[in-house]
Amino acid sequence: MTDKVEKILVCGDVLGNFKQLFKRVQNVNEKSGPFSMLLCVGDFFGPDNSQWDHYKNGDVKVPVATYVLGPSRFGSTSNYPDMKGCELCENVIYLGPSGIYPCSSGLRIMYLSGMQADNNKKTASTFIFDDITSLETQATSNPAIDILITSQWPNAVCNFAKKPDGCDPETTGSTMVSRLAFKMRPRYHFSGMEGVYYERLPYRNHKVLKEKSRHISRFIGLAKVGNPEKHKWLYAFNITPLIHCDAAELTRQPPDVTECPYSDTNVPQQPRQTPAQISGAQFFYDMDAKPYEDKKAKKRRGDSDDGGPKKWVPPKPTGPCWFCLASPEVEKHLVVSVGDHVYLALAKGGLVSHHLLILPITHFQSTADLDDDSTQEIEKFKKALRKMFRKNGQDVVFFERNYHSQHLQVQVVPVPSDAAPHLQDAFMDAAESNGIAVDEIPRMSDIAQVAPSGVPFFYAELPTGQKLFHRIKKHFPLQFGREVLASESILNVPERVDWRECKSSREEETRLCNKIRELFQSFDFTLDD
Repeated sequence: MTDKVEKILVCGDVLGNFKQLFKRVQNVNEKSGPFSMLLCVGDFFGPDNSQWDHYKNGDVKVPVATYVLGPSRFGSTSNYPDMKGCELCENVIYLGPSGIYPCSSGLRIMYLSGMQADNNKKTASTFIFDDITSLETQATSNPAIDILITSQWPNAVCNFAKKPDGCDPETTGSTMVSRLAFKMRPRYHFSGMEGVYYERLPYRNHKVLKEKSRHISRFIGLAKVGNPEKHKWLYAFNITPLIHCDAAELTRQPPDVTECPYSDTNVPQQPRQTPAQISGAQFFYDMDAKPYEDKKAKKRRGDSDDGGPKKWVPPKPTGPCWFCLASPEVEKHLVVSVGDHVYLALAKGGLVSHHLLILPITHFQSTADLDDDSTQEIEKFKKALRKMFRKNGQDVVFFERNYHSQHLQVQVVPVPSDAAPHLQDAFMDAAESNGIAVDEIPRMSDIAQVAPSGVPFFYAELPTGQKLFHRIKKHFPLQFGREVLASESILNVPERVDWRECKSSREEETRLCNKIRELFQSFDFTLDD
């Protein structure tokens, strides 16, 4: 299993000390690396961020792929161009408020930014109970969490262990982080914010003689980068992704293992929803309908058929989702057509006026996660759209980016028919310019075959039937698909690469959507070509 081992670096609060951090990381990487990534817990930015300009402008390179958490202090959000997650500079990525980051090696990293909110009132630098339960729900289909990184410490972490000098997590720690650690059972849990180094004794995740043995968990709190007390702020370790571990080795208990510091009695429990809250979520379709059985999803999760059929419930998003049809965030005026499992909507800031999106009604991360019914209905929508655009002398490109996106979006972009033969070259040229490799995959292939659930990828389906695929490992330009189609050889609209620069008024969007809705109604997507 040596080829599956990941070498990871983790640091505490950086607080603007970028030069000291990356100089140390470079030295460690040259001496003991190569390390695949650096994870930064606590606050990345500080009161003085003057050193950041050198990295942001590209004058100084970051030596290792670096992933950071969001702000933990009020007023520090200005350092983040996109609070949902974004690339801060080359080789530095802000993960987002919360979520699960799946690495190409199979390693799964769960992250939670900010501090526990007072009175459950959420801000850009805090999290609330719903964020915790959303993370738990997101992990339902694959509960294997290798690493948990949080800004704030769990408050109950010192139960059955010696307390650290210099801080009191029972007072400053988060009960919600305790719950997350208890429910997720990460193999490693790292936190910052307290300004001290603390490596707790490993703890078990099962009740002896009552439950089958599980892997142990380790909690490590890290000090601030460059602290004058010289407390440890950089931690290096090796880890084999859980999915590649031998079961006997994984569940082996070290001699110094303690009981789990968390229990149902010291972590907050989920409040019950009122009938009004439940009924208030209904929109466009019956949210109280019984969940359907999905054998494909069941097989993907490894569920057993013993004891009768199991019902599958779609996973919930990690926080507000702009594309779940039952979500209040959905902009209803953009919806063109709603099927049984999938709906069609006008894209905001489209490349062209008829730039559309095919989206699942319930929450799915990517095509690789879809159930059979949704997959089949997406294909029917594609077939109908090809007919619609062909009648207008156009071909259509479908593409998907499963990277820094929460809800599956199949982008639908019509292009002039005479531009179709140039599409593959345009994609390949753009890929070469961005230093990434795009491969052509067999035309009859299924995305789930080449990109298992949780793997970041970019996928494009061309009018010629060619399918292009890139498995994202580190960095990927978020506007790659739009960049290709906006190029001179295809649509020749370079000014529309960024959708945020192409917004229309709500009235204009409504008029256009009504026009497309009327046009689309004449195409029956259940008919064959």
